[in-house]
Amino acid sequence: MGDPRAKEGAVLSLEPADAPGAETFFVEAVRQALSEEMERDPRVVLIGEDIGHYGGAFKATDGLLSRFGERRVLDTPISEEAVVGGAIGAALRGLRPVAELQFMDFVARAFDLLVNFAAKYRYRTGLGVPMVVRGPCGAGVHGGPFHSQTPEAWFTHVPGLKVVFPATARDAKGLLKSAIRDDDPVLFFEHKFLYRRVRDRIPTGDGPVPIGKAALRRPGRDLTVLTYGAMLWTALEGAEELSRDGIEAEVLDLRTLRPLDEEAILASVSRTSRCLILHEDTRTAGVGAEVAALISEKAFERLDAPVIRVTAPDTPVPFSPPLEEAFLPNTRTLVAAARELAAY
Repeated sequence: MGDPRAKEGAVLSLEPADAPGAETFFVEAVRQALSEEMERDPRVVLIGEDIGHYGGAFKATDGLLSRFGERRVLDTPISEEAVVGGAIGAALRGLRPVAELQFMDFVARAFDLLVNFAAKYRYRTGLGVPMVVRGPCGAGVHGGPFHSQTPEAWFTHVPGLKVVFPATARDAKGLLKSAIRDDDPVLFFEHKFLYRRVRDRIPTGDGPVPIGKAALRRPGRDLTVLTYGAMLWTALEGAEELSRDGIEAEVLDLRTLRPLDEEAILASVSRTSRCLILHEDTRTAGVGAEVAALISEKAFERLDAPVIRVTAPDTPVPFSPPLEEAFLPNTRTLVAAARELAAY
């Protein structure tokens, strides 16, 4: 028993095979959201590295240049500062830019522009910066320490930013639509391992998914697993394993990390009285620490056990496949922690 992401060729979906709509992989859902929003609103423009003729490093923008032209799909130099800075300028001039970074690790190059300008501009002037910065993140593909991070926690600390991290194709499309329509800056994280492994049936005309709302993926009575991104699939496999031992784990997909859906989190923990937080990011000061603090402050009397975290250790992401496998949380480590929590 390992990690569902390690099963080459596996297709992950939450929906029955006969659900309405066309089968759509995660990366296709991102492309659909971009295309449909560009069709709906002529102010939506794309800006990024190799997003035009090449179609993006992971082909999320493939075909959009030929459809919308070079004035709306803009290739840039390999400079994250230029991409994000250009997007901020375009937003302030009345456009609604979507900036793609080839790897979200390199958003660090544009950190000052995001946290000290875009995030604070409404506070300083009353004017929002309607832009999205999106791109691939995450480990499991042997990309090494500079192409495998999940740096979402860097931004959940910053007032003025929204942080979104979908786990399903349908959410990737719906949440990206909401992010593009938002009047303030949104960081949109897409786990690269899910691009061609997660598939949903998405009906034509499927609308936006609201930012700030978690999704209950599996009901349970014995403990709550709070998670997001690729770890949702690890949580669901772990919950299935636990159910064979008579432990029913509830799985809540956070989807949005800022703002958090406090109501859904507290309601789930109140039902089960035990909580395990699972995320791929490293441990110290990760999203799990903030969620644990929230639960301690607002649901302490409903707890029958300490809130625990299952995370990556505080090291860079290893390049070596065996070391990367040891670094990542997986079904085995989740189930072991959940059994201890249930028995507390």
